Amino acid sequence: QVQLVESGGGLVQAGGSLSLSCVASGRLSTSAMGWFRQAPGKEREIVARVSWNGGSTYYADSVKGRFTISMDNAKNTVYLQMNSLEPEDTAIYYCAAGVPWGTKARDFVLWGQGTQVSVSS
Repeated sequence: QVQLVESGGGLVQAGGSLSLSCVASGRLSTSAMGWFRQAPGKEREIVARVSWNGGSTYYADSVKGRFTISMDNAKNTVYLQMNSLEPEDTAIYYCAAGVPWGTKARDFVLWGQGTQVSVSS
C-alpha cells in the first residue's frame, strides 16, 4: 500500500511563505497529485493539482498567482510553494493522488495525514 507523507507546515505571519512537500512511498497508479485544504467548519477544497509528469496544472482561483505546485516524479514528490500567505489560508493541508481532471475530494483516492498551516495577521 502506497502512503503519502506531507511535511513543511507551520506558523507564519501574513505575507510570508511556506513550502509543503509530499512524498509517495511508491509509484502511484493514478495520473495526478493534488493539494487540498480544510479549515474548521468548512469543506475540504482543492488548492492545486499537477499531472504526474508535471506538464499540466490547475489552481483554485483563491491561490492563483500566490501558490505554485510542482512534481518531481523521480523522487515521487509533489511540492506546494505558498507565497503571500493570508490568514484565510489557515487550514490543514492534505496531499492526495487522483485523476488528472479532478477538482473534488471524491476524485482522489489516496490521502496523506495532513499538515497544519497557520497564518497570523
